[in-house]
Amino acid sequence: MAKRVQLVLNKDVSKLGRLGDLVEVAPGFARNYLIPQGMASKVTPGVLKQVERRRELERQRLAELKEVALTQKQAIEAVGSVAIAKQAGETGAIFGTVTNQDIADAIQQAANQEIDRRTVTLPDVHSLGEYRADIKLHPEVTVSVTVQVVAA
Repeated sequence: MAKRVQLVLNKDVSKLGRLGDLVEVAPGFARNYLIPQGMASKVTPGVLKQVERRRELERQRLAELKEVALTQKQAIEAVGSVAIAKQAGETGAIFGTVTNQDIADAIQQAANQEIDRRTVTLPDVHSLGEYRADIKLHPEVTVSVTVQVVAA
């Protein structure tokens, strides 16, 4: 089996790695494709230092994002529950449905925290009552909010 070559990726390469990753590939693949296309460069001590520096900066950035998510979680948990008023019929069925955007807007008003509607997970709500919505603020931070659907 041929000797493998270590490279640092300059771009995201499908099925190989992301920008800044250290990869081992076949010498022909490196020599004929990755290096001429500018997708990778050879590993040198200076390049390794740059890669480590990038990784450390990325770790710090992710830690800061997690801290922001934890403070958001505390602010949302302090509110506990939000009420959403919808028009309802005599049987308790609401006209329309409660959407993720409704939840995000209610949290914005109650907790003064900006929430992306795409991070809200809500069961189908078609009647009055109490429901539980999960909000994923960060890959490691999730908060649950009680949603009370009341008649307007």
